[in-house]
Amino acid sequence: MSIKIFTTGGTFDKIYFDANSEFHIGAPMVADLLAEANVNFDYDIESLLKMDSLDMDAADRELIRNAIANSDSDRILITHGTDSMVETALFLSDIGAKTIVLFGAMQPARMRYSDAMFNLGFACAAAQLLPPGVHLAMNGEVFDPRRVAKNRERSRFESRR
Repeated sequence: MSIKIFTTGGTFDKIYFDANSEFHIGAPMVADLLAEANVNFDYDIESLLKMDSLDMDAADRELIRNAIANSDSDRILITHGTDSMVETALFLSDIGAKTIVLFGAMQPARMRYSDAMFNLGFACAAAQLLPPGVHLAMNGEVFDPRRVAKNRERSRFESRR
C-alpha cells in the first residue's frame, strides 16, 4: 500500500522568528518526521502550497482537488492549516473511491512540544484503515468534516452533533 501525501503549509510547517509571532511557512516537515519514525510503508510527498489556511481560496482548494483526482493512489494524506481544514474537507467531500485524511498541528512541527508528530502518525494509520471518504484526523480522533469544529480556546477539534 502506498500513501500519497500532499502538503499545503499551515502551522505544521511554520517557522516563528520572534516574540511577536512573526512567521513564514518553511519547507514541509513530513519527510523528516516519517524518516525519524522509520515507517515501513511506501509514500510519495508532493508540496502543493505553502500558505496559512486562512489565506486559502476556492482556486487553492481546486488545486488540491485536482491533485487528488489525478493521483494514482487511493490513500491520500493532506497536511493543512487547522483554521480552514474543515472548509477544505467539505470542498473535497464529493471525491469518491479514495480515502482522504486531512491533518495538521496546533504547534509547528519544528517546536519541541508539538502535536505534529502524533497527528501525522495517527493520520497515517487512519489513511490505511478507514474506508473511502474524507476524514479529519486530529487530537487522537477521526472526525466527519460535517460534524466537527475547531475549539480555539481548548486548542483541539471536537465533534458537533
